[in-house]
Amino acid sequence: MRALRLSTPGPVGTGPLELAEVSDPSPADDELVLSVVACAVCRTDLQLVEGDLPARRLPVVPGHQAVGRVVEVGRDVGGWRVGERAGVAWLAGSCGTCSQCRAGRENLCVEATFTGWDRDGGFATRMTVRADVALRLPVGFDDLAAAPLLCGGVIGYRSLRVSGIAPGGRLGLFGFGASALLALQVARHWGCEVHVRTRSEREQERALAYGAASVAAYDEPTPPLDAAVTFAPSGDVVVAALRSLDRGGTVAINAIHLDRVPEFAYDLLWWERGIRSVANFTRADAREFLDLAAEIPIRTETQPFGLEDGNEALRGLATGGLTATAVLVTGEP
Repeated sequence: MRALRLSTPGPVGTGPLELAEVSDPSPADDELVLSVVACAVCRTDLQLVEGDLPARRLPVVPGHQAVGRVVEVGRDVGGWRVGERAGVAWLAGSCGTCSQCRAGRENLCVEATFTGWDRDGGFATRMTVRADVALRLPVGFDDLAAAPLLCGGVIGYRSLRVSGIAPGGRLGLFGFGASALLALQVARHWGCEVHVRTRSEREQERALAYGAASVAAYDEPTPPLDAAVTFAPSGDVVVAALRSLDRGGTVAINAIHLDRVPEFAYDLLWWERGIRSVANFTRADAREFLDLAAEIPIRTETQPFGLEDGNEALRGLATGGLTATAVLVTGEP
């Protein structure tokens, strides 16, 4: 099999991912082996490759938005057959027995593992996945269109839930990339009035086309917001969102890495405003979102790259040069 491996994190301009021929994986008793067709590229992949997110193992194959076909089934696995389509997302497993898992918060399990961080991910022609976290994908999405749903879509959905936005409420989205594009469609489906703030004029135009009530740069005020979600990995953006909140509102930070949280006046937080981080997601989140994506139906926008062009796709993400979500296409059937 072919795989893009990260051995030494570094600036994406130096091409830290190396295409290698490695042995085909074999499934553990509770695993599936997938022939990967497509894997979407996420900002978390970029942060891992460049070292902003410290690696948990090296070398590692990044990628946690993979779509493929089952080619092998572990002997203890039930419910999956060779030839079926499956999705692989960020959550690679949890212990199932700790207090967090028992409370339905497996995303907070201290023993949770993550695809492309703790175990090899989808920037490859084959990969393994625990059968109990593999996801069934809506039939209305082809392989490329389904890939961005598996992280940007699911984590955007969880961010909306964490923010507390109610149907018909007034929502702010600060930063507008792949995840925000999908969150906007969910919020509009719920009847929300959505105000988008981003520096990119191209993304402002995209947000208007998908139903945003207003678009502007970060320093432009919004009407008082019931809730906000930030997508840019910048503490300054978090403060901009907080400044726009109405009393009792919450800012949900959709980021695994943030540059810093700058000092701000307590008056911005008073009146029971709140800030919450969003950490990973649960299998229930994923299933709920995928069902909702089919119901709406959500539209994804993709820009395909060959597997050998993974460094180029990451450079485009880093520089803002992408026109849609980058998806690595393996050429596998």
